Amino acid sequence: MIARMHPNQAASLLKISEELTSWLTQKALPVWSSAGIDASTGACFESLDLKSGAAASDTVRARVPPRQIYAFLEGANLGWDGAAADIAVSLWAWYERTFREDLEHYGNVTGPSGELADGTFDLYNQAFALFALAQIARFIPERADLAHEEAERLLTYIEAHFQHPRDGFFDTPEKSAPLKSNPHMHLFEACLAWEETSENSVWQDLADEIAELALVAFIDPVSGGLREFFDLDWSPMPDASGRIMEPGHQFEWAWLLVRWGTARQDADALIAARRLYDIGRTFGVDDTRGAVFMALSDDFTVLDPIARLWGQTEWLKAAIALAKVSSGPERTAYLDDIPDAAEAMLAFFKDVPAGLWHDKLKPDGTFADEPAPASSFYHIVCAISELQAFTKEL
Repeated sequence: MIARMHPNQAASLLKISEELTSWLTQKALPVWSSAGIDASTGACFESLDLKSGAAASDTVRARVPPRQIYAFLEGANLGWDGAAADIAVSLWAWYERTFREDLEHYGNVTGPSGELADGTFDLYNQAFALFALAQIARFIPERADLAHEEAERLLTYIEAHFQHPRDGFFDTPEKSAPLKSNPHMHLFEACLAWEETSENSVWQDLADEIAELALVAFIDPVSGGLREFFDLDWSPMPDASGRIMEPGHQFEWAWLLVRWGTARQDADALIAARRLYDIGRTFGVDDTRGAVFMALSDDFTVLDPIARLWGQTEWLKAAIALAKVSSGPERTAYLDDIPDAAEAMLAFFKDVPAGLWHDKLKPDGTFADEPAPASSFYHIVCAISELQAFTKEL
């Protein structure tokens, strides 16, 4: 199917992929593997200043180290010649001793002195711990057994203490509303990553459970849009938060549901993914800036006009995924969106030091003056990886 692409279109996509991969391997990864890592401790920094290139924060959120582990290991898979495995091993060791301490789970954030300042359970953080462990198991064979053991231990703990009576999980120890779709999305992603490296059926079973929860609860049965916040019975929150739909997450869930639906041969998942993409593309992309809005209401009016970098990466990933499973005019439309999404992402890399990025594009077309967050790197690397894999099939 991909071979029938018009030669000019194929050449254009290949050029974009080569440009992004070169930026990643020659600029971004060298910067973040040096300035983004504390050589004395093996820790990573939360963000880098766009003027000095130095660390811009003395605290680190728990989501950041696992994301950076993925970025370095997948970056090496894409052609970076840096010491990815050594960095990942050292970073995981620091992460585990800092964020676990005497806990059975991973905490939230460090304090200014590097100590764990908040050890509260948050499902979002556990999902990224599981995701990083899957990358270690995949790319560092000598650490694979330990990664499998820790991932299965952590999942057992989550299921024992935070399982929701119906499906899915509570997000916090209070087990109170709102429940959230976003942590489940990243847990879903971690399960799909583990399916590639583990024969333990627990990962496939949990991926199936989360996919079904998304199809029957997270996604509105009338509009086909995906909500963010839910009451304890998985109905939308009765206040304004229950109406929030983030275009970036419409795209990200579309990408994941295509992966799962293709593997399971589930037509409903692919139908849902196409509708999610349609909502994101039709209502979530600002025609003036060519960028993905932060948030919509459930009537698809704009709630938050800020455009975050990560939303552009998810648009790119979803367009690629749906182009792979589509044909005819529909496929052509997805293919046409790939360069637009890539250009939206590239805009955030301009007028900053090589290898860094802006994070927020304001409604007036200017970027917020703030440091480059390390947490964006995971989104960027994944989008570049998806595009490189796609263009290799051309």
